[in-house]
Amino acid sequence: MTTNEQKEREMAEEIAEEKKEQQTKEAEASCDDEAKKEENQSQEGEEAEKQEECKEPEEDESSRYMRLMADFQNYKKRVEKEKSDIYSYANEKLAIELLAVLDNFERALEHNADDASFKEGMEMIFKQLFDVLEKAGLKEIPALGEEFDPNFHNAVMNEETDEYESGKVSGVMQKGYTLNGKVIRPSMVKVAS
Repeated sequence: MTTNEQKEREMAEEIAEEKKEQQTKEAEASCDDEAKKEENQSQEGEEAEKQEECKEPEEDESSRYMRLMADFQNYKKRVEKEKSDIYSYANEKLAIELLAVLDNFERALEHNADDASFKEGMEMIFKQLFDVLEKAGLKEIPALGEEFDPNFHNAVMNEETDEYESGKVSGVMQKGYTLNGKVIRPSMVKVAS
């Protein structure tokens, strides 16, 4: 908890306590006035009823204070969650744009190169780029041979195949990725029928 949050909490508690004390004093004053009138006019049974009524505002103020503190705690939790979401997904736009670079790297590596050392260097660069993105929270969505899931896969076509069961992904046309658990690009797949 930061010092600003502590100060805010202390200030909220002080304000709530001051309000509670002020309302308690007002309630006591009104109860005293009513009690004096009752002494002059009424019986003992009526005094007992008035005292019970005087206790009710105190209970109401206590419950209001508790609700105020609960609202403040909920507000702090909501702000903290929003901050963590901002930090988690701040790189989302950059990661989406880099996915095209990853795709082009993979296409380039699929072609046979005459120079083996050049291909090895390209593979090392690709691995280094992918490792950096993985550290930022990027993960490839597994697709080939998996059960089709519309939350992670985008079915582009159906195909007849003996290799995979019906409803399984039989081919991947474009890889899909998640960033910190959020799908930023679904996999474009062929589904076995």
